[in-house]
Amino acid sequence: MTSLSVLRDPTLRLIAWALLLLGALNASVYPYQSLVGIERLGLSETTFALILALASAVSVLASVLLGILTDQRANRRRIALLTAASGTTGVGLMLLAPSPLTFALCHGLLFPVATSLYGQLFALARLARSDDGAARDAILATLRSAMSLSFLAMLIFWTFAFGWGLDVMAVYLSATLAAVILSAMLHLHWPRDGQTAWEDRPSGLNFRRAFAEIAEGRILIRLLLLGAIASAGNLYMILTALVFEASPTRDAGDAALYIGLVAGWEVPFMLLLPLLTRRFRRATLMAAGTALYVTHLALMPVLTESAWLWVLTLLAGLGGTAILTLPIAYYQDLLDGRPGAAGAMIALQRLAAELLAAAAFALGAVIGGGYAVTALMGAGIALLGAIALLWIDRPRQSVS
Repeated sequence: MTSLSVLRDPTLRLIAWALLLLGALNASVYPYQSLVGIERLGLSETTFALILALASAVSVLASVLLGILTDQRANRRRIALLTAASGTTGVGLMLLAPSPLTFALCHGLLFPVATSLYGQLFALARLARSDDGAARDAILATLRSAMSLSFLAMLIFWTFAFGWGLDVMAVYLSATLAAVILSAMLHLHWPRDGQTAWEDRPSGLNFRRAFAEIAEGRILIRLLLLGAIASAGNLYMILTALVFEASPTRDAGDAALYIGLVAGWEVPFMLLLPLLTRRFRRATLMAAGTALYVTHLALMPVLTESAWLWVLTLLAGLGGTAILTLPIAYYQDLLDGRPGAAGAMIALQRLAAELLAAAAFALGAVIGGGYAVTALMGAGIALLGAIALLWIDRPRQSVS
């Protein structure tokens, strides 16, 4: 029923197609950027790391500033088109004139700016539909599944394409194609500012007041706790290739299959998530999802040589569904009336998750004991975050 609701609503249908194309764009570029930058263009590992650091900073800054700006002026269409054009320009330059300078411009500046479109699309979804509670969770889960589906499909495509002998630089062909179609579709179908069926009033907040609102204690603590939960996913992406490489019986193909299966399980679980959101609170579902996800994270280095390893992909897909999807509506309720800023919170959460995952990795290396200890450290951080969030958001009895 939710899928039909998305397909029947023209604005939600636009968002679903946009996320589908955004997933294809991301899957064409992100998994192979290290190979392109270091192996094909000759960047040093230090230079590549600096570009990634720049990209992370630009992505967060652009998401927050543009999210606040869209709320402040209610000019969402213009900003969305400029954002999409930034991504199209970046990948187009890499397709036509690849060089170290182009790579730094595209991957360090233009493409990270384009990632802010993710939050803008969910801000539009919040405005287009006034559904609350389980109904909104169901709609957002359906929309988010479109991105996971295209990401998985594109990964599978490039796995076979490379096997057929296609060069890695060809990823910018599919990336540019997706970016051009995305920009054209947004230009044709994004609702025009001031002419929408819903009311989108400017917030009236300047940047200082908007930042102060995000930095409120009740919001900041929840952001950090959700970042702790999400850090398990970041650590998983760091550890998977290392764990499989260290195994005497597994190889890079097994690592790719494992990651693909995890992503594959997420799609049907996102579509089934609405069955649970009607019965349980978001904090409860996120805590349960975290418990499943950290079980997969903690056991992956232990069961690498066992056939039980593949069962862990089911736990990761099921747990990851709650971790990836539910925070979107959670932030929208936390910053009610500020859909742009709520969308930007995902970028801030990603930054917190990256820092905590890096801290867990560093702490695991200091303590010693191999990747199993590092995985346990990361699992502990995420689980503590979920428990704390569950306690903060516990139902409170009213005092009469």
